[in-house]
Order: sequence, then C-alpha cells, then structure tokens
Amino acid sequence: MNDALLSLVTPLVAALIVLTGPAMTPRRASVVVLLGSALSSAAALLALQTVTASGATQTLNLGGWEDGLAIRLRLSPLSALLLAFTALIHLLAGLYARFSRFASGDDFWVLSAFLHTALAALWLSADLFNLYITLELIGLAAVAMVALSGPKAYQAAADYLLLSLAASMIYLLGVVFLYSEYHTLDVMQLASVSADSARTRLALALITAGLMLKGALWPLHLWLPAAHAGAPAAVSALLSAVVVKGPLFILWLVWTEVAPADLAREVGPMVATAGMIALVAGGWAAMRSPYIKVLVAYSTVAQLGYALMALGLLMSWQIPQMHIALWLFVIAHGLAKASLFMAAGEMQGTLGTRRLTGLRGATQTVPIAMFAFAVAGGSLIGLPPSGGFLAKWVLLEPILSQPQNWPWAFGILLGTLVSAAYIFRVVVLAFDRATINPPDTRPHLMGHWLALLPALIVWGMALLGEQLIGLLAGGGV
Repeated sequence: MNDALLSLVTPLVAALIVLTGPAMTPRRASVVVLLGSALSSAAALLALQTVTASGATQTLNLGGWEDGLAIRLRLSPLSALLLAFTALIHLLAGLYARFSRFASGDDFWVLSAFLHTALAALWLSADLFNLYITLELIGLAAVAMVALSGPKAYQAAADYLLLSLAASMIYLLGVVFLYSEYHTLDVMQLASVSADSARTRLALALITAGLMLKGALWPLHLWLPAAHAGAPAAVSALLSAVVVKGPLFILWLVWTEVAPADLAREVGPMVATAGMIALVAGGWAAMRSPYIKVLVAYSTVAQLGYALMALGLLMSWQIPQMHIALWLFVIAHGLAKASLFMAAGEMQGTLGTRRLTGLRGATQTVPIAMFAFAVAGGSLIGLPPSGGFLAKWVLLEPILSQPQNWPWAFGILLGTLVSAAYIFRVVVLAFDRATINPPDTRPHLMGHWLALLPALIVWGMALLGEQLIGLLAGGGV
C-alpha cells in the first residue's frame, strides 16, 4: 500500500511545487510535473508487483478509524494496474504537451497534476462518498483544462461543468438513499448487507444515471464531442483516455459489489444493449462528422460501447471473462485514443484546418502523424495483434460459445464495421494526392513521433496478453 500511496501523493506534491515554487516558468513546471509522472509510474509498478505477488487485496483505514467511520483505501491488482496506466497516460500526454509546437496553455501542468492525483485517489477509494469527492475533483480539473483553448472553448467547458455538476447531484442523491437504507457507504460493508428493495433499486438507478452522464456513456453523451474536440490535443488525450473511465470504474464497482446479484442479472441486458447501440450510434456520428477532432471525439462514445457491453454481460452472466474484456478495452482504448487525439492535433495544427477535407495528401505532408492515426485506428477496429483485438477476442469467446448469443455477436460485428468505416474515411482522404494542402510551416516532427508512441504501445499489448489476462483474472476487485 505504501507504493500506491506514493503514486497518489507524487503528482500532488508536483502540483504544489508548481503553484508555490519561486520563478516557476512553464518550462520548469513541465519538468516538475513530468518528473512527478515518472516517479508515480515507478511507484505504481512497484505496487502492482507487490499486490500481484501477494495475491491479496490490501486495505488501509486513514487516520486509524474503525470500519464504517474511516475513509477506506483498497489496493487490488486492478486498482494497481489502473494506477500504472493513469501515470503512463499522464507521462505520455505531458511529453507531448512539452515538445509539441502547439501549446496546451501554461496552466496545463498544474491542472494535469491535480487531475492525476484525483484519478489515483478514485482507483484506490472503497467508499461511495469518497468516490463522489474524487469525481468532483476530476470534473473541476477537466473543465478547467477544456477552457485552456480560450474563448472558443468556453461554451463547451460551461456545458461540461453544468452537466457534470448535475450528474454529481444525481449520484449523490442515490448515495443518500443507500445510506438511509444500510447506514454505511463502505463498499465492502455494503456488499455484505445489500438486498433487493424499492429503495435500493431507486438508489442504484440514480447512481447509474449520474455516472453515465459523468462518463458520457450512451445515451447521456451529448456534452462529450464539443468538450473533447474543443480542448487542446494533450487535454483531449487525457479526457478520452482516463477521465471518462473514472465513472465507468465506479459503475463497475457498484454493480459487481454493492448491487444484489439477482438485480444485477436483471439489469445487465439493458446495460449491454445500451453499449451495443452506442457502438453503432457513436460510430455513425463519427462517420458523418466533417471535423477531425469531432470524429475522434464521437469515436470515444462508440468505443465506450464495448466496455459498457462487457459490463452489462458481466452483470448478467457473472463470468470472469467479461471482467477481463472490460478492463482490456479500457486500457487499449485509452492508449489508442491518446494517440488519435495527439495525431489529430498535429495534423489540424500543421495543416491549418479543422476539416477532414483538409487532410487530402496528408501522407505526403504529415506522414508520421497520419501513420500514428492509422496505427491507433487499427486497434479501435480490432485488427490483430493489437490491444483492441485482444480485448475483442476475450469478449467474443464466451459470446460465440452459445448460439443464442448471436445478437451480441452481431452488435460487435456491426460496431467493428462502423469503426472501420470512419477510420478508413480518414485514411482514404490522406492518400488522395489530387489536392495536396501544403502545411503553412514545416512540421515539428517531435510532436508527431510522440503521437505515434501510444499507438505502438497499444499494439505491443499483444506481447503481454497472457500476463494481463492472468492479472485481471486474479484481481477482480
């Protein structure tokens, strides 16, 4: 647990140094925050190694208070993996923000460090009210980061803020109902006492609605495209890769631990259906978008459908393969989407246009960024041996084992085809040499190479497939 706490505290210390340090220029701030992300990554990997070797979940009651009164922290193989994943994404996004020619704003560094801290606290929390606090901290940091683009992003940031606050109130109301029923908010205690009742159903419905709005899960996703597309590219990468996964984590926690098993089986098909619709509806919106980053933003809505489908089938079938598929999708999507947003930001900034039609001839003008986009897009489609393929294979195995599961398999196939359509739409335009739009300035290749790095990592997930599956299979909570 000490290593996990170090992974949490390190970005917070970095943020405080940036805020209070004398003569803290943006360059110095970037060094401090990047160093904090690197140290946090190392600590998270040590925590992952420790908890995996012990095979036991570790808990800590802050302040030495007894169960029920204390803020309980819990380190499991999954939470340790998410700590490491979050630190890696922040390190990659930070490197991109530091070396890309397209500025993310001077306040990016302190906000990203605070965001990193809040996410780490969320992965370790085992109390529904403490999870609410972390959600609020994440939301405030994320909204401020969207606004770093300037006045053009203020409307999107304001919409994000208002809907995020509304989602928090809905979630908190559900938490109040749970507390009135069971007199505890500790997840481990709730797991042992929760029962199917009218008040429990109402509480879980409110919590689910609030979390789906927070995480932009279909059909409560309308704030996401404008916020993610309007933010600087490094911010968009963080928002799509890790921020929207926080509410998904709590949703998984609530329905696999707090909710009665029979109720979860009843609700599971509805959640999985929402995921299947998201695959098609989000993908269709991406396919029709005329703007580069809006296309990538809508693809987040679509790709989260896979995770939502895996969660619904996990609730319904309660088999470990769905748990594994869910978190493999989260990791693969996060890496691929970070690469897509960075690559889209480089192409959009270098070519001087937001429109897809401006990408004609991009294989000649911005070849590395375009290659990064195509490689990351291949993982979203599920081409082997990418991380997206690995997650989809684990999801499909139990589905294909029973003939009556064909609607779920058909939904996945349809989602795959739509994903391929919007990714290949970009690629085909990039190879169109009829009208090549020369860049206004010579491309700054460091940003392009850094955009490619997450895409290469997600394709390298296949090399660690057995280890990741084994870790997730043994670390359900």
